[in-house]
Amino acid sequence: MENSLKNWLSLKKSDVEKLLDHFLPPDCEPPSRIHEAMRYCVFAGGKRIRAILLIESCRACGGDTDSAAIPACAIECLHTYSLVHDDLPAMDDDDLRRGKPTCHKSYDEATAILAGDALLTFAFELLSNWPGQNPSQLTAVLAKAAGTKGMIGGQMLDIAEPPTLGRSERVRLIHRMKTAALLECACRMGAICAKAAEVKHRALSKYGTNLGLAFQIADDILDVTSTPEELGKATQKDLAAGKLTYPGVFGIGEAKNKARSLASAAGEAIVDFGNEADMLRALADYVVERKY
Repeated sequence: MENSLKNWLSLKKSDVEKLLDHFLPPDCEPPSRIHEAMRYCVFAGGKRIRAILLIESCRACGGDTDSAAIPACAIECLHTYSLVHDDLPAMDDDDLRRGKPTCHKSYDEATAILAGDALLTFAFELLSNWPGQNPSQLTAVLAKAAGTKGMIGGQMLDIAEPPTLGRSERVRLIHRMKTAALLECACRMGAICAKAAEVKHRALSKYGTNLGLAFQIADDILDVTSTPEELGKATQKDLAAGKLTYPGVFGIGEAKNKARSLASAAGEAIVDFGNEADMLRALADYVVERKY
């Protein structure tokens, strides 16, 4: 199953990248530097998990996956913007991302800021052209997941310690907002593309939240147990900077147990979907067992 899942993920990733190549402005189009930087960031690697989740959630709800193409590209552009800005000197100050120089290292800081801004803006431009029935619903869901109640709020908690939150409460909230919100959003957007019933929206939201929490705990574990060569980026930087991580607060053993428990809960959330959700269930196991 492991090899077949990896092959399936590779094929799905290739499909998503063909779509991204189609929709993104060509790097020769003026102003060429910003378009080149956008493409550099988007095609610097990555698993395309969020786009794949969106498309497969649509499929699990019985929808036409062609309707999920534009939203899948939108969420990937938005996710990439968040990575570009996270890597900036004012944030995590990272030199490598997926084994390649980060945008501000490959270009310069101003170009990286603009490339991130452009990808964020382009995500919503894409959604405005979605041919489905209600693009505003998709836009609202993605905007909420990206804003102060989602990724941006989680990043703020990550860099500024609120005096009213304890360590365990804070790390859980950071994970929920900074990571889980966007994975849950991907699943909800897939359900919207499929025009699914509300009960399926709720089930996929629960699946996405549990998957996202498991994903971030697994990332925290890999940061402790892997080498920079394996991950393609610096490791143990959060520990050195005194940032909160799940293993740092609860220990490696408890972190591994929690990640597996969350992955199991994700699978249970979609138990009523039948065979159409088999790959979503497999993804839940994959996120906690992966090595990079």
